[in-house]
Amino acid sequence: MRLRPLAPGGPWRSTARRLPVCSGSSPALPLLLLLLLDCCLGVSGVAAGSRRPNVVLLLTDDQDEVLGGMTPLKKTKALIGDMGMTFSSSYVPTALCCPSRASILTGKYPHNHHVVNNTLEGNCSSSSWQKIQEPNTFPAILRSMCGYQTFFAGKYLNEYGAPGAGGLEHVPLGWSYWYALEKNSKYYNYTLSINGKARKHGENYSVDYLTDVLANVSLDFLDYKSNFEPFFMMISTPAPHSPWTAAPQYQKSFQNVFAPRDKNFNIHGMNKHWLIRQAKTPMSNSSIQFLDNAFRRRWQTLLSVDDLVEKLIKRLEYNGELNNTYIFYTSDNGYHTGQFSLPIDKRQLYEFDIKVPLLVRGPGIKPNQTSKMLVANIDLGPTILDIAGYDLNKTQMDGMSFLPILRGAGNLTWRSDILVEYQGEGHNVSDPTCPSVGPGVSQCFPDCVCEDAYNNTYACVRTMSTSWNLQYCEFDDQEVFVEVYNLTADPHQITNIAKTIDPELLGKMNYRLMMLQSCSGPTCRTPGVFDPRYRFDPRLMFSNHGSVRTRRFSKQTL
Repeated sequence: MRLRPLAPGGPWRSTARRLPVCSGSSPALPLLLLLLLDCCLGVSGVAAGSRRPNVVLLLTDDQDEVLGGMTPLKKTKALIGDMGMTFSSSYVPTALCCPSRASILTGKYPHNHHVVNNTLEGNCSSSSWQKIQEPNTFPAILRSMCGYQTFFAGKYLNEYGAPGAGGLEHVPLGWSYWYALEKNSKYYNYTLSINGKARKHGENYSVDYLTDVLANVSLDFLDYKSNFEPFFMMISTPAPHSPWTAAPQYQKSFQNVFAPRDKNFNIHGMNKHWLIRQAKTPMSNSSIQFLDNAFRRRWQTLLSVDDLVEKLIKRLEYNGELNNTYIFYTSDNGYHTGQFSLPIDKRQLYEFDIKVPLLVRGPGIKPNQTSKMLVANIDLGPTILDIAGYDLNKTQMDGMSFLPILRGAGNLTWRSDILVEYQGEGHNVSDPTCPSVGPGVSQCFPDCVCEDAYNNTYACVRTMSTSWNLQYCEFDDQEVFVEVYNLTADPHQITNIAKTIDPELLGKMNYRLMMLQSCSGPTCRTPGVFDPRYRFDPRLMFSNHGSVRTRRFSKQTL
């Protein structure tokens, strides 16, 4: 049974009616459409009278790229990747759900949107976020300035729907149609906000399995939306986030699949930050069985996402809109299963947690392409606004439009580095089951391996150029601990070369990190250390008193 959006007078029936719009929205008048079109011309080459492109953004939850996270999605790879471009160097600025999603929506690094963790206190869907950031998200711009009808379905931010965040009645500015999950990912027994009204779901697969519900409401939107405005859809699935509940038909899939036994699997994190070194090596048999089962179940949940993608693309094709629609597929962060003896989670600075899939197809994108260009999820908003023809100089976004990359532009000047930053979380009291670990840690497993801590606060410069593939990181702790990796020679980040690398290069990277963590807008896009345009003034490394400057971590939220 297909889920139908609610109308003010009751449930919808299969009649050719428009979907209910959120309060405050209204059908655009022809004059208004012309004015909005005028605001969104020129940048992407959209001409007056032409059909502006539609955009679909598919976002999964905790899907890695490094450990084979795309392997189960054969249809998605065929229908999006093979028909367009796959990015092999796509990153998130923080490996945690809410801050990363905030970066997607705002096009900003965490130090500029001030969402630092998954709590209201960490600005996740807080009243401050709603007041300051939500009016300036790229969907809000698409709706208010470009005349797009905007549709959201799935997980928004981890604290969305909480009483302290306005409850389910709150519908963020910029969304015409709103089907948002209350709080964090679930597959059954959840509540949706449907244009601000709560609808509870149970545990009947045929009508309640969330990934399928999202597929159905998305198909309904495509069938009943206005044909006079372009559209933007953001579909945010629970998969492959815990509790890893697969659809019944997929619960026996991948029985012979195990977490990858790469070189960094189940080894001690030598020369790394203390939080990594505290993991017990080798892991117990029970821990390995647990993470293997989690890995398998994660893949099982993704099979329903693969079905969703296939249904969506078939409907776009049937409706005659596929050739005028850009489709983006990505994740909010990566994941690890046993790397450096850490059982399961994200939050860490390593490739497996910060690197994500990114596949794009659409008008003007040649099939079967792979790009090595360094992109981040802060680039999604600028790219989509560029597609709509909006002047990016009018935004305050930190990211860059990669539309020229998608269109195969030659002689393109592109970035060589991005910022990765994370603010650690811990508890003020010791875990009673792990008293020896002491206070200040969190996300602890039964064998007292903890995945996070207050001083797991770090910032990194992730650099990629023709000559270097480097990651430089500093921790905000008493040690001012530094980790540096040459990923060309050491792709699994086993050997920390901080003590052996050229001190002059170390100083440049330290200064570049300070520059990036205080950047905003255009200053986030200045040339990196290995860019020929880069200029380094060593005098800037010192304060007026002659001491070396050190980067400061902001612990304030709005």
